[in-house]
Amino acid sequence: MKHITDIFFDLDHTLWDFDKNSKITYKIIFDELKIKVSLGQFLEAYTDINKKLWKLFREEKIDKETLRYRRLKDTFTKISIHVSDKVLFEIADLYVYHLSKQTHLLDGTIKLLEYLKPKYTLHIITNGFAEVQEGKLNNTNLASYFNVVVNSEMAGVKKPNSIIFEKALSLANVTKETSLMIGDSLEADVFGALDFGIDAICYNYHNEDLPSHIKYVNHLEELMHIL
Repeated sequence: MKHITDIFFDLDHTLWDFDKNSKITYKIIFDELKIKVSLGQFLEAYTDINKKLWKLFREEKIDKETLRYRRLKDTFTKISIHVSDKVLFEIADLYVYHLSKQTHLLDGTIKLLEYLKPKYTLHIITNGFAEVQEGKLNNTNLASYFNVVVNSEMAGVKKPNSIIFEKALSLANVTKETSLMIGDSLEADVFGALDFGIDAICYNYHNEDLPSHIKYVNHLEELMHIL
C-alpha cells in the first residue's frame, strides 16, 4: 500500500475498548444509583439491543434521544426489572458523563499508532456522539495522534453514508486514491468506504465470517505488517 498517505480510523471497537469501558461505566452508575441488577445479566441483554438500535440510528430510523432511552428501557424490560422513566433518563445522562472518562484501549492500539504516525497522516471518522467521542480522545491522549476528527453530528449523516467520508477527505485535503479506512464494522466502515471509492481494511473485532474479497486483520498489530 505504498500509494496510501492518509489513514482514517473508526474509534469504538477499533481503538477504544467500548465493551470494557461500557461495562465499567454501568457498574459505576448502578452502584451510584443503588440499582439492584446483575451487571452480567444486564449487559448480556443490553449488548444485542444496543447493536440493533445503533443500526436503526445509522439508518436514520431513530434519533439520538430515542437510542439513548430505548436501549435502557428495552434492556430492563427484557430482564424483567422495572425502572421508572425518570431513573432511565438519569442513567442515560450519567452514562454519557462517565463513559468518555474511561481510558481502556484495545490491545496494540498505542504500539500501532506509534508505528504509523511517522509514516502516514492519521484521522478519525466516527458515528459516536460528538461530546462523548471528544472526551474519549482527550482522556486517553489519543487526540495527539490524529489530524482530522469527523463525527456524524458534524457531518449530518452517519457511516456508511458517503457524505461523511466526503467530508473527512475534504477536511484532510486528500484524495480517495491515497486514503484508507480501518474499522470494525463491515457495514459502516468497510462497505461504506469501499462504496465511496476508498480502500478499506476490516479489524475483525467481532470474529465474523467475512466475504473473501475483504481485507482484514484479527489483531491491530497485524496492520504493522501491511502498512
